[in-house]
Amino acid sequence: MRHTLPIAPQFYVTAPQSCPYLDGRLERKLFTALQGEHAQKLNDTLSKQGFRRSQNVLYRPSCAECSACLSARIRVADFQPTRTQRRIQRRNADLRRNATSPWATEDQYTLFRRYLDDRHADGGMADMDIFEFAAMIEETPIRSRVIEYSLSAENGGPRPLAAVCLTDIFDDGLSMVYSFYDPDLAARSLGTHVILDHIEIAREAGLPYVYLGYWVPGSRKMGYKANFSSLEIYKGGRWQDIGLPSDHRAELHPLSVDPIAEQVARISLPEARPNIRD
Repeated sequence: MRHTLPIAPQFYVTAPQSCPYLDGRLERKLFTALQGEHAQKLNDTLSKQGFRRSQNVLYRPSCAECSACLSARIRVADFQPTRTQRRIQRRNADLRRNATSPWATEDQYTLFRRYLDDRHADGGMADMDIFEFAAMIEETPIRSRVIEYSLSAENGGPRPLAAVCLTDIFDDGLSMVYSFYDPDLAARSLGTHVILDHIEIAREAGLPYVYLGYWVPGSRKMGYKANFSSLEIYKGGRWQDIGLPSDHRAELHPLSVDPIAEQVARISLPEARPNIRD
């Protein structure tokens, strides 16, 4: 007889801490380790259920009184840029894209520090040193790439970095794990450009989705994601069109949260290789 055994990771919950997106709220995460020979398969499966990767951990918000964080992805085949987004593409046509293995460099860290100091000086990453940065980039048990965007060289010198994105490759898309850019180039709208370029990369690779992380109704930091057409959110155990952003305010209510045990019980796990018995 042939039996196919499921991959059975252990799930844990973090202690509550201040929410970085909504004032006066506490966040809590459900997480599991991402390691071993089935890491890629586990990552592919759980990412389709709203999980995100941070180094060798997969996590999903599981707050006690709020379920506002909704995983978001763009349907590549249906995406149509707005007039503003087309202007951003033209404005950044001179940038050169370079996809490399997940290896941290001093140039990347210098740009990362400038970005944090300008945009997120009081955020959770504000004190990250170069060794922690290297761990964020390099500690990945799955297929990942660092995608760099460089400006034109001046007088034959090196091309300075304008933006960087750590990107995971799923079986059905690209996941933008973390991106940062030169704060002095605000007029270029580099954050939007990097997303638009990832849509093009996914289209060229025949991948149907670009995963953007979490969209949070009521959060100014995350509101920009709703500006992209063909956006889906993971809600109620399935992916669905975002529709009107204002329709999702109910997720801020404490009664929208299911108990942890029920959340874990509903997680679909991938199957491992068949176990053959007589």
